[in-house]
Amino acid sequence: MKISFHGAARTVTGSKHLLKLNSGLTILLDCGFFQGLGAQTEELNRHFGFEPSEVDILILSHAHIDHSGNIPFLVKQGFAGKIYCTSATQDLAAIMLADTAHIQENDLRYINKKREAKNKAPLEPIYNIEDVDAAMELFFNIPFRKEVEIAPDVKLTFTDSGHILGAAAVNLRIKEDGKEFRLMFSGDIGRPGDRILKVPEKFPQADYIICESTYGNRLHDSTEDTEKKLLEIVYHTCVEKKGKLIIPAFSLGRTQEVVYALNNLKNSGKLPAIPVYVDSPLSVNATAIMKAHPECFNGDVLKSLRSDPDPFGFDNLHYIQQPKDSIALNDLDKPMIIISASGMADAGRVKHHIKNNIKDKKNTILLVGYCSPDSLGGRLAAGNKEVRIFGKEYEVICDVYQENSYSAHGDYKEMLAYLSCQDASKVKEMFLVHGEYEVQVDWREKLMEAGFAKINIPELHSTYEIN
Repeated sequence: MKISFHGAARTVTGSKHLLKLNSGLTILLDCGFFQGLGAQTEELNRHFGFEPSEVDILILSHAHIDHSGNIPFLVKQGFAGKIYCTSATQDLAAIMLADTAHIQENDLRYINKKREAKNKAPLEPIYNIEDVDAAMELFFNIPFRKEVEIAPDVKLTFTDSGHILGAAAVNLRIKEDGKEFRLMFSGDIGRPGDRILKVPEKFPQADYIICESTYGNRLHDSTEDTEKKLLEIVYHTCVEKKGKLIIPAFSLGRTQEVVYALNNLKNSGKLPAIPVYVDSPLSVNATAIMKAHPECFNGDVLKSLRSDPDPFGFDNLHYIQQPKDSIALNDLDKPMIIISASGMADAGRVKHHIKNNIKDKKNTILLVGYCSPDSLGGRLAAGNKEVRIFGKEYEVICDVYQENSYSAHGDYKEMLAYLSCQDASKVKEMFLVHGEYEVQVDWREKLMEAGFAKINIPELHSTYEIN
């Protein structure tokens, strides 16, 4: 069997890992969008590095766009096989992919106006809503912990990775040339102390592991410290400076986690009486789907539901869908919290909120998760004094903070704990994906100290043969 890495290779976006069995069967693990990589992003998303029509099966670990976002284009380019995922992932993918199609159309409308003024030809979206509808027809969901034969001599089991709603580690049991081996793809590894979801669960012994590495050299603060810092920033911005707190947050997972934290602060009487706006149609829909899957909640959330029937709603919290209501927030000169997508601030409504508020010292931008270095969020996190937004340079006058402890990715100690269910001496080979190269080098050292021996850090479009 050969494994090729066509995304999330020495970077954190564009997850795509291709398995080609000796029988000729081809299985794709994830089909994500590249995000936040500057000028090369578009090119990377339009060229897979393999022929889509030759892929037989797609297995989706979870619904985040850097893992699912290019599925409609894959189908548009000729893929016609089944797409396997969990039930919650299928529900979320339907709204995530539709939203991505709309964002492309809206962003290109803005960009093409400028291109027209320069007598340049208009750009076309990578895919549209019709392509999304065609892709969703290929989805098949299977429950956690149920082994399913997806092809002759290939069996699939999903185990809960605790990353976002429905997120799964992919466990494959493959018979090839008279031998059986197990391959595990971690997807993204969640946190045992997640505020909402169950802890990542143990997975069967693997011979080969494809493992994420986002925070392979970092440790997170405790939940208590994170909520304390959030409250301090809210007070500093909205009470002391009487400004706006802008929080770029992924619509799925991160937004609900921030809202849940604010809900807890509200219930404890600590949250100031200021309006909170979740400005993202996708976040509204994702929150509704989350409420429909309580089987994914941890015990603390289930317990809180007995006294608070809506942990994602409270007085002064407003969910915004219509563009006119989003635009109207810019005309309100009063303290408020705006939570809006995307998490890396590279697309969606939050980009407009940052543009309109970045030059006022009373405002604050709070980054609550990983941002790739080339994204707008990454440049703000790096402390750049000027940033380019919609082709124009803006001076960064507002405060900028970053709090990575809201990340849904485990830190290196949490990931080591997750991998401790494995007998490291029985793992023949590991492949590190979904991380920056320098982080992956550090993560490899920690894994070797834990007993894992052969550990690769694949380059984009590289291929490895395993026996």
